[in-house]
Amino acid sequence: MKTIAVISRKGGSGKTTLAVNLAITAYLSGLRTMLADIDLQRSATDALKARAAPGPAVMEINAGKLFQTKTHADYSGFECLIVDTPAAPDTDVLQAVQCADLCLLVCRPTFLDIASIARSAEAVRRLGKKGLIVLNQAPPRRNGAEPSTVLKAAEALRFTGMPMAPVGLRARAAFQQSIAHGRSVCEWDAQSSASQEIERLWGHIAPILRGQSDLEVRAS
Repeated sequence: MKTIAVISRKGGSGKTTLAVNLAITAYLSGLRTMLADIDLQRSATDALKARAAPGPAVMEINAGKLFQTKTHADYSGFECLIVDTPAAPDTDVLQAVQCADLCLLVCRPTFLDIASIARSAEAVRRLGKKGLIVLNQAPPRRNGAEPSTVLKAAEALRFTGMPMAPVGLRARAAFQQSIAHGRSVCEWDAQSSASQEIERLWGHIAPILRGQSDLEVRAS
C-alpha cells in the first residue's frame, strides 16, 4: 500500500479539495483507496459523506491513530491511503510525513504560502521523505501567457530544493462545485480544464508511487 500525505501549513490553500479529488481519482482508477482525515475541521469527511456513488473509504481519526490506521488499511487490502492533514499543530503534520511514501506540498502563488512551503519542505527533507510541490489556485493563462505571479512563484519555489509538479491547478469554479456534491472534477465535467489538470497530475504522481524516478516519470 502506498501513502500520500497532502500538506499545507497555510489555511485556504485548497489542500482538502486536492486530497478528495486524488482519493476519488485513485479509487476510480481501480485502486482500493482510503482517505484518512486527521484535520479536526473534517472537511474531507464532509465532502465524501455527500457522495452518492461508491467511492473511497474515509476514516475520521486523530494524528496519533494514523500509524495504526495505516497498518490496518494495509492488512485489509487497501492499495492507496491519502492523508488530509491539518494546518497545525506541527506534530500532527510531522506524523503524517513520517507515514507517507510521498508528501504533496500544496501552495498558492502568494508570498505567505511560499514561505510556509519552504518550512514544510525542510521538514520533509529532514525526515528523508519524497516530496512534490503542487501549485494550486493559480490564475489562468492570458492569451496563452503565464501570469507573472505564477512565474515568480515557480522561481521562488525552486529555492526550496523540492521538485515541483509539472501540472499545476488553476483557480476554477468546478473544484468547489464538484466537492460540494462529493464528486471529483473528473466526474463533474470530464471535458473540463479542471478535470484534465487532475488527470494529468495523477498521471504524474502514480508512477512516482510505483517507484519510478522523477526523470523516468518526465520521460514517460
